[in-house]
Order: sequence, then structure tokens, then C-alpha cells
Amino acid sequence: MNDTPGWASPGSAPSAGREPGASGPAGPTGGPEPEQPAGPPREPGAKWSKEQPPAGQWSAPTGRPGSTDSPQAPPPPPGPGWGAPPPGGPGGHGGGPGGHGAWGGGGWGGPPPAAKPGVIPLRPLGVGEILDGAVSTMRTYWRTVLGISLTVAVLTEIVVVLLQGLVLDNASTDALNDPSATLDELTDAMGEALLNSGVVFLVTLVGTVAATALLTTVTSRAVLGRQVTTGEAWRDARPQVLKLFGLICLLLLITTGIIAVGALPGFLVTLAAGGEVGFGLTLLGIVCATVLAVWLMVRFSLASPTLMLEKQGIVKAMTRSAKLVRGSWWRVFGIQLLATIIANVVASIIVIPFTFLASALSGNGATGFLNSAGGDIGWTFLVVSGIGSVIGAMITFPITAGVTVLLYIDQRIRREALDLELARAAGVPDHGPGTTPGS
Repeated sequence: MNDTPGWASPGSAPSAGREPGASGPAGPTGGPEPEQPAGPPREPGAKWSKEQPPAGQWSAPTGRPGSTDSPQAPPPPPGPGWGAPPPGGPGGHGGGPGGHGAWGGGGWGGPPPAAKPGVIPLRPLGVGEILDGAVSTMRTYWRTVLGISLTVAVLTEIVVVLLQGLVLDNASTDALNDPSATLDELTDAMGEALLNSGVVFLVTLVGTVAATALLTTVTSRAVLGRQVTTGEAWRDARPQVLKLFGLICLLLLITTGIIAVGALPGFLVTLAAGGEVGFGLTLLGIVCATVLAVWLMVRFSLASPTLMLEKQGIVKAMTRSAKLVRGSWWRVFGIQLLATIIANVVASIIVIPFTFLASALSGNGATGFLNSAGGDIGWTFLVVSGIGSVIGAMITFPITAGVTVLLYIDQRIRREALDLELARAAGVPDHGPGTTPGS
């Protein structure tokens, strides 16, 4: 027998003394079996109607199901149960019920839409969905996100303004604007300028690490549709903050080391053979080293969310990031580059007008904006431009951190079916209990 649900069984051949389709016992009910006349055995179907169709226009009754000694008639049309193709063919593109897009009820349409308990659907994401998820996190949980970004940006900018106004502004960088300055004076001025920039960069780096750590937790909960307060985000991220700072410093050291090694042959040739030959070799080495550094930084770009959400160590987080990015380098690079460009463009729209305003209020006019790097910077300029930097950082931090976290989740969905675990953690029906990412 064919036990497939929704399909009728093939017809059986009428047995002796039985009408086709009869469901009762052979012969008349309640009476003896009529005596068969002597003679050759009768052919199957001899008790059928005497008025048969002409030969060649009918098929002999089929044998029992599963037998191979007699031909089988085609099965009757399937019912609307399980396994029945939808109207319009197997593709399910018919216009009636069960056509394209139907699932169940006799249709063969596509799967139902993915669950979306939070800011993203739980399935592999497109570029637009990743960017939209980062913006939706900032818009939906704006109190927590903007509160974290504003606090970190204000504290960071206060330290930067104080350093620039009290310490770094006294550095002797006038030689950079003096055409008659000697090589030694230019070298000293360049060293002081690099030192000043390095101090500011280090302070900004600390703020970026803190914002990234806190916003990573917020974004991971937003995927599940769960809100988290600033205090809860800090308690969850605090054990990993020092590791995250060490990870970022290690990545910076790797980048600096690669570029220094690439430029070293050119410097040696410059000392031995002269500047013209060494300059070209130095430039080529720096370009090649920069390409290698960018390649490595993209491979390690998901180490930060890995370290925060999986509670991994520094080396393990870098290894996991390289594994997740493998085979998707260009995609990860393109999405992060696009997010960085968008964030910086939005921040520049805010920062540049504040910088011009600061120059005008400080009494230097538009020239103050162009000459602020090499001249005396007043407190008015520092404070007003600092306000613009704070507003820009409030927007930049959530976008860059959110895109990195969502890209990490997307890569794990594609490689490790993380969407199933996220669905269970979010309480989506038919998935059972789960765990919260990073818990």
C-alpha cells in the first residue's frame, strides 16, 4: 500500500465474485455462493457489465498494489492534503489559494518571514539591514544609547580641551609656518606636533573603547528586543573593558609595526645612497605595508564584539574574528568602510560649522580655522569647537559600534546558525529556551 498522506491508493483489480469497488464480501449477502459452471477458468472482470467499451479504449484492471505482474493505472488526482502541489504547477505560482507565497494548506510557497523580535530579522542580513539596524537601535533606545555616547564624548572632550589649552598649546610649533626655519627646527616642531597629536589620540582612544564596550551590550540586547539601562550595560561590560583596551592597543601596535617594517628598507637606502633613491623605495614600502595592515585590520575587525559578547581573551577573540571574516573579507571591508564614511560625513556636517563659528568668536575669523594647528589656540575656540566634537561623537559612536556588532551577528548567523539561538533567547514560539548572547 502507498501510505503517503494526501494521495489516494491505486485501484485494485476486482477479485472473483466481486463487483468492482464493492466493499462487502464476495457474493450475495446471506446466501450461498452461486455454483460456477464447469469449463475453463473465467477471465478477470468476467462479471463486469456485458456492454464493454470497444477494445483499445480501456485499460485492464490493475493488480494489487505493489505487484509487478500487471500494469497499474495512473493514480487519481491528489487531494488538498499534505504533498499536493499548488495550482499552477510545482513552482507554486498559481493565482488561487496555495499559490506563490503560501505555506501549508496545500501550497508550496516560500518559507514564512523570519522572526524579528528586535531591530533586525533573525536571518542573514543585507547591507541596508545592517545600517538600518544600527540606526534603529539608536532611535528605539535613544535614552540609553545617546546617554552613553554623550557621557563618554563629554568626558573625553573635557580632557582633550584641558590638555590643549593648558599643556599642548605651549608647544613650540611656530617653525612649521616659518619658511626660513632650519631642518633641526622643523624636526623638533614636527616631533612636538606628533607628540601632541598622539596624546589627543590616546585620550580619544580611551573614550572610544568605553563607548564601544557599552554600546556593544546595548546593541546585542536590541537584537532580542530587550532594553538595557546604562548601569546594566556597564555591569555587563566592566569585566572586559581592560581586555578591550588591550586589544585595541595591540592592533595599533601591529599596524604601526607593519608600516615601520615596510618603510625601514627605504630609510636604510636613504642613509646609504641618498634621498632620491631612498624616497621612492620608502614610499613603495609604506604603500605595501599599508595594504597588508588594512588586510589584517579587517580580519581582526570583529574581535571587539567577540571579546565583549563571548567573554573571550585577546588572542582568542582575534582568532575568532579571523575565522568569521574568512571568505567574506571584501563584504566586511565594504560594509565597515561604508559605515565609517556615513558616520564621518554626518559628524563633519556638524563639526565644521562649529569650527568656523569658534574661529569667528575667537576673533581670528576664517583664518583661525586654517591656522589653528600651527598657532595659539584660545579658550573660546577650544570650547566652541569642542561642543561640535561632542555632538558629532554622539552620532559617530552608535553607528560605528552598532554596525560592527550587527556585522558580527550576521557572520555568525551565516556560519553558525546563530539565528536559532537568538530566536530561542528572544522567546520566539517553537524554539524553546535559549541564552542571551554574551551572557
